[in-house]
Amino acid sequence: MEKHGVEPNIITFIAVLHACSHAGLVTEGKRLFEKMALGFGLVSKIEHYGCMVDLLGRAGKLEEAYELIKSMPIHPNSVVWGAFHATCKLYKNPNLRELTAKHLLELEPQNRGYNVLLSNIYAASNRWDGVASVGMAMQDNGIKKQPGLSSIEVNDTPQTGKIYEMLAEMSMRLKQAGYCPDTSVVLQNIDEEEQETALNYHSEKLAMAFSLISTVVSTPMRIIKNLRVCDDFHAATKILSKIYGRIIVVRDRNRFHHFREGICSCSDYW
Repeated sequence: MEKHGVEPNIITFIAVLHACSHAGLVTEGKRLFEKMALGFGLVSKIEHYGCMVDLLGRAGKLEEAYELIKSMPIHPNSVVWGAFHATCKLYKNPNLRELTAKHLLELEPQNRGYNVLLSNIYAASNRWDGVASVGMAMQDNGIKKQPGLSSIEVNDTPQTGKIYEMLAEMSMRLKQAGYCPDTSVVLQNIDEEEQETALNYHSEKLAMAFSLISTVVSTPMRIIKNLRVCDDFHAATKILSKIYGRIIVVRDRNRFHHFREGICSCSDYW
């Protein structure tokens, strides 16, 4: 744009900073962020700060991202804190995850997703008093947890028995591939075996089993999930896409995940 005499605006910088974030171009992203003000006299908006937090977070620079949030001249919104939370989750920083979840809940106390998010964090560290506290707050505020539902369209013929047979096969082949269930995503204070069983019957796995018995081998699988997919399903689906040689597309509440040959398009950041 500069070469052709076209002056970039604030939208241009959102695009290039977003691109730098996904490409891991930290140095270039920082240079462009500074150039906005120094080179073009543009004032950074909340969207630009969100891109920078995402950029630094994806690169594992959690402390730098947090310092940027604290130094922002405008109040960080849920998009900024949400980007930072995804970073803390990816790099397994429970303290910062809890901090970001609390900020998100403070901004949107009626958001059931953020309530469940904080509850999940407490459950992962076996802080059941925290889980109970969040549950009571949701009840007092009339917030109900939305049940997880997954859908896939093939035909109208019920095949319950075959679905559960395929589910058992999927579980067996996952274990043979070295997969270990991530039981931290199960909220109930139950033993490990029950947690693994609960994970095995998640709606998205049932939808996948139905697709495997109902479509030919080369058919891409497309699953719609009304909530955000959990860590366990994401890890399992990467392995299953390789085991069964399928392209698996999952549309959850936030984005599309495109699984192929053991890799997801989100690069494990969502």
